Amino acid sequence: MDHDHDHSHDHDHSHDHSHDHSHGEAPVLGDEDAAPSAGRAPHRHDDGPGEAGVAPPPHHPGHGPIPERGHEASHEHGGAPARPLLTEGSGRGKVLFLDTFSGISGDMAIAALLDLGVPLLVIERALSALPLEDFHLHRGHAHRSAIVATSFEVHLEGTQPLRTWSTIDAMLAAAPLDAAVADLARRIFRRLGIAEATVHRTTLEDVHFHEVGAVDAIVDIVGAAAAFVWLGAEVICSPLPRGRGFVRAAHGPLPLPAPAVVSCLEGCPTYPVDIDFELVTPTGAAIAATVASGFERWPAMAPQRVGWGAGHRELGDRPNLLRVVLGDRDGASSREMGASTATHVVIEANVDDMTGELAGHALDAILAAGALDAWAVAATMKKGRPGLVVSALAEVANADAIASAVLRETTSIGVRMIPVTRTERPRRVITVTTPFGSVRVKVSEGPYGPAQAKPEFDDCVALARESGVPVREIVAAATTAARREI
Repeated sequence: MDHDHDHSHDHDHSHDHSHDHSHGEAPVLGDEDAAPSAGRAPHRHDDGPGEAGVAPPPHHPGHGPIPERGHEASHEHGGAPARPLLTEGSGRGKVLFLDTFSGISGDMAIAALLDLGVPLLVIERALSALPLEDFHLHRGHAHRSAIVATSFEVHLEGTQPLRTWSTIDAMLAAAPLDAAVADLARRIFRRLGIAEATVHRTTLEDVHFHEVGAVDAIVDIVGAAAAFVWLGAEVICSPLPRGRGFVRAAHGPLPLPAPAVVSCLEGCPTYPVDIDFELVTPTGAAIAATVASGFERWPAMAPQRVGWGAGHRELGDRPNLLRVVLGDRDGASSREMGASTATHVVIEANVDDMTGELAGHALDAILAAGALDAWAVAATMKKGRPGLVVSALAEVANADAIASAVLRETTSIGVRMIPVTRTERPRRVITVTTPFGSVRVKVSEGPYGPAQAKPEFDDCVALARESGVPVREIVAAATTAARREI
């Protein structure tokens, strides 16, 4: 059965991060290089002079220097000079914030990173390592609400072969890419493939990508991976907006958010937007969910540099832009770390007249009320009385409900509410098959090294009772099965 990838091409068009020639942006000003062939650098159009004095990328991505300083095409009115390019590793120890007030797609992500100062040659060199033909790139600029932003497009010049997730993953594994770029690109594509497999009720290996959209997705994912690795910053993303309505895909209309987008964003915060438009594409969702170490409305940081990536259609209530902000967490003052930037709240209560059984029941009730975590720590109270500090972690929006649960279920007459920010790994839940039965496993990923897998303990306990084996054997079998899939 052929399960086309319905979204990465059609949906990006719907979001008008499209790759046609009708976007009405600035005309092409640069000269064109020779048309590409397999394994060669992608042919590009580039408004302006590009990186001054730097040769196009060679056949092998490991040859030839990427410039440490130079000038991209000017995006200023009157041709004012652009800022110097960022050097490799400019983001180490810093925060890169993806401000997705109008959503995100793959080409918007690359455009914003180019506008921030990542050299275009970083993208081109990564793509030149891939055996892709019959496409070229266009970096331009667009005006949105008087903001001049960078645009990025992939133009296709011929038909493309059918590509499955397996063939794309094998291509990325075999390509002479930087190891960190290949790893990140494969993890992004795996998330996208798993989302499609979930929607189509098929296996990851059997997912087929739309013959045109696959090229767009490969370019966007590999290019974005190269840019993120080049910077080396911790990535924080804002909660993602959900549009509404329908989008036309290869097999017919789909509701928004698209099914693959919802699957990609498991565990990621989203919020509704009253607009009939696809604000987050599957490729954009896969990128954001994979690279972000956490989601905040705006992180505590001292901004140092801003980049703007443009979509191609004007939206009625907001500029169709992605803003990326590179900044220093250490430069944020203690005042900036206060409640206005908090994403979560710790609720605490001191109790010295509650039994252990009641404390255990209170923790269960607090978790049932919606707390993300709850715990009790032994403490010595006034007059030397033994007691407990009962604590809970809650999202800001749910803090009052959790505080009410603490007051209701404990003997305390007051609670403390402490605003905090939380950085967390993106997570998803998979189901694995063991010799003893099926077990749900929580998989935590993100740019923190290898993914972690934690079997659902209640599932393991139930199977241990049924099979008569120690629960630790169920946990070990589920962990081994999960590692084969992640």
